[in-house]
Amino acid sequence: MQVITSAETTDSGWTWAQTAALIVPCIALFGAYLAYNFNQRAARRERRAKTFAEALTTVEEYLEMPYRIRRRPESSSSVRQQLTDEVSGLLARMAFHQAWLQIEASAVAGPYAALVATARAEAGAQMSLAWQQPPITTDVGMNLGVPYPRDQSIAARATCIAMMRRHL
Repeated sequence: MQVITSAETTDSGWTWAQTAALIVPCIALFGAYLAYNFNQRAARRERRAKTFAEALTTVEEYLEMPYRIRRRPESSSSVRQQLTDEVSGLLARMAFHQAWLQIEASAVAGPYAALVATARAEAGAQMSLAWQQPPITTDVGMNLGVPYPRDQSIAARATCIAMMRRHL
């Protein structure tokens, strides 16, 4: 009579349960990896969009300076100092955004630099004219009636925004 040992009664092959026990954690890890990558990509996109918006806002604030200068209160040295400090701050912020875009999004840096140059040319000339005009002293005068022309800046901004959208 032959004695059957327990080792001989079990199948020494790989079972479906073992396969499932190996595959399920792998699928879970792969899913977690995908979710992490999608979240990181969304966070990068959001950060870039915010960076782009801040850069565009700085240019827009600079383009508004001729209006601020024109609507300044009665001239005093403190008002002049405050407005010129604000212009200087905006120029520094535009330079910061240009450098940041060269590092973070080099494809956008060129169109943004063109936008900044265009805005500086248009608004710079307009600011010079605004300083030469007397301060507005009436409520009716606050509505300047005719806006300062921004055609070139608007076109440069549209080009810059189109490149920013592609880069997102």
